Amino acid sequence: MNSSTVRALLVRGMLAGLIAGMFALVTAYFLGEPQIDAAIAYEEAHTHGHEHGPEVVSRSVQSTAGLATGVLVYGVAVGGVASLVFSFALGRVGGFSPRATALLLAGAAFVSVYLVPFLKYPANPPSVGDPASLDKRTALFFLMVVLGVLLAVAATIAGRRLAPRLGNWYATVVAGLGFAVAVGGAYAFLPSMSELPEHFPALLLWRFRLSALAVQLVLWTAFGLAFAHFAQRLLVGPARERKTVRDGAAPAAAQV
Repeated sequence: MNSSTVRALLVRGMLAGLIAGMFALVTAYFLGEPQIDAAIAYEEAHTHGHEHGPEVVSRSVQSTAGLATGVLVYGVAVGGVASLVFSFALGRVGGFSPRATALLLAGAAFVSVYLVPFLKYPANPPSVGDPASLDKRTALFFLMVVLGVLLAVAATIAGRRLAPRLGNWYATVVAGLGFAVAVGGAYAFLPSMSELPEHFPALLLWRFRLSALAVQLVLWTAFGLAFAHFAQRLLVGPARERKTVRDGAAPAAAQV
């Protein structure tokens, strides 16, 4: 793949990330922000007599302009990185079309980059967690992200090497089971961090974590669909796709 094609994929990946960020922003605003407001209200109701520092950024700005900036910039950055990974992975993870490769990449990224760390160290709303342990919790979360990515890469390589002997289906099953076992071992080895305040509403905690998971699921789903469309049109082209449909057959690079 030449540099101009990689550059075109990078631009389309960032555009797909922006589109995905818009969907994630709507999800975060309507699902996540009410839970944050409820958690802040709980914290304020249980901190009688404690002085709070001056509010540098108002809550209204945080929940609107701040939220939009953070989510959209994150979406663009994720899209750019994912497009570069796609440029490397296309043709190396199997005879998949650009569309299918993009969708597989988005699904694998969601699982390895977010879901695996989330299940070990789930997101916490305001008032949950000791500020003194913030650095430790952050380091453990990012360590889990790195492990998730490395284990996903290892599972992909193992599946490719097992495919000639076991076939694609059984090689995928064995690689998937190996990934799950390795992740379980990491969960057992790494320390747990449970700092839930006494009497904190369990329903609020559940809703906040579910909304955080929903934001990431929407982001990666929207990115996968948008980038799959852009990559397929760039690398295969609409004219070739229409010809493929008319002829009733397609070369391996154009099949989904």
